Amino acid sequence: MKVEIHSQLNVTARVVGLVPSEYPCHFDYDDHTLRHTPGLYPDPLFPIVEEEGLTAFPNQWRSIWITVDIEQDARPGDHQIDITLICTNGDHFKETFQLNVIDANLPEQEVIHTEWLHTDCIASIYQLEIFSDKYWDTVEKYVKTAADHHINMILTPLFTPPLDTEIGGERPTVQLVDVTKEGEKYTFHFEKLLRWFKMCQNNGIRYFEFSHLFSQWGAKHPPKIIGNVNGKNQKLFGWETDATSQDYRLFLAQFLPALIRLLEKSDLTDCCYFHISDEPRMEHLESYTNASRVMNDYLGDLPVIDALSDYAFYEKGLIKNPVSANDHITPFLENNVPGLWTYYCTSQYKEVSNRFFNMPSSRNRILGMQLYKFNLQGFLHWGFNFWYSSFSKKIIDPFRNTDANYSFPSGDAFLVYPGENGPIESLRLEVLREAFQDHSALQLLESYIGREQTLDLLENDLKKPLTFNHYPKEAAWLLAKRDEINERIKLETNVHTNK
Repeated sequence: MKVEIHSQLNVTARVVGLVPSEYPCHFDYDDHTLRHTPGLYPDPLFPIVEEEGLTAFPNQWRSIWITVDIEQDARPGDHQIDITLICTNGDHFKETFQLNVIDANLPEQEVIHTEWLHTDCIASIYQLEIFSDKYWDTVEKYVKTAADHHINMILTPLFTPPLDTEIGGERPTVQLVDVTKEGEKYTFHFEKLLRWFKMCQNNGIRYFEFSHLFSQWGAKHPPKIIGNVNGKNQKLFGWETDATSQDYRLFLAQFLPALIRLLEKSDLTDCCYFHISDEPRMEHLESYTNASRVMNDYLGDLPVIDALSDYAFYEKGLIKNPVSANDHITPFLENNVPGLWTYYCTSQYKEVSNRFFNMPSSRNRILGMQLYKFNLQGFLHWGFNFWYSSFSKKIIDPFRNTDANYSFPSGDAFLVYPGENGPIESLRLEVLREAFQDHSALQLLESYIGREQTLDLLENDLKKPLTFNHYPKEAAWLLAKRDEINERIKLETNVHTNK
């Protein structure tokens, strides 16, 4: 079967593929899901190879994903899109769709969006030498795909990120800062980091978040840091080092000022964010406090963001820009925390927005409207392409193992698949892009009618105000609401054009 598309617009079609899920959800799931059983789930969007065409499976529902890329010079108004399926026996099946293009451009995205890019996973699965030309080229393809989907911040591995690693284990070394040690003096070489900045900016990335300078779940150790000592590379810091050691404090006392000077010289201080430690809990309060104080001695007013759930970390002044889990965000909102972000991961699976395989797309897409209503500064997620098992013990095949080796519900660990020539996108990534387009559409409308009226339009047909726990569950509401927003934008655009 072949697919033919006729339109004045730039339209592409992809096949929605199926992948297995042996662990679709946690045992105490809520009812806002599609199903709870293992099996095949739709997710990867495969390009259609013209010579091969499509396979129509008997007695199965299958899907084609249609994407329309609206060019800047596209004519406003209705555009007809004709999609024809041609069978090998000559039978034709045709569908026609009318797409209305509004004479307005979405504004540049204000909310910061990061999905953690794991460059070591790319090197591992493609069997690339880290920092080889092929490595840089392949990583760049993933950066571009991220930026094309409204991800405007990138995780930047100053040193190998101390994330999702078993205690005593190691992930491949991907540090962008070369270090030389002579006695107690450290020298830093930033050529790779500068190349990274340039590559990301050339592909549309606006913000950089620096990898954590203390270990995950407790801030008890430094990350793995490799340095040149007497002409040989060796490990300077890692699991063997206590985070409060004088050696590591001496290192940070030299490294952080050198990095800040580089950012100032490169005019990057306004777009860089720092991390201390990921997901600290109350039992880690003392160790996180020690790490925070060390960082604050050098960072001044530079922003620090960390994913956490307990308001006490912010209340005690340990974090400047908290990234609260969306199921623990209420106290942060009630106290009007400025610069607030949110995130979700494997633990946020009851009532709130998320994007597991077994969840309806409406549960993914509602995020954009929630971010707008609560005027959040950013959204963070840990899994753009985590293709290792839990704790990074081994590589997995993401086309066969979609749950980090039976550790997280399918859909938590990655949004893209490793294709032969670069990333294969998922339908969840496309829906997430639509969520951030919803946010930008609300921004545009606000520029015309103000925030109060925009919020009134957003919630005018809801029985309860929109929150992170209470929101319309039906996809029809989301689509109708976006249509309502679009129609008001069209009206206001015409009014302002005629003035």
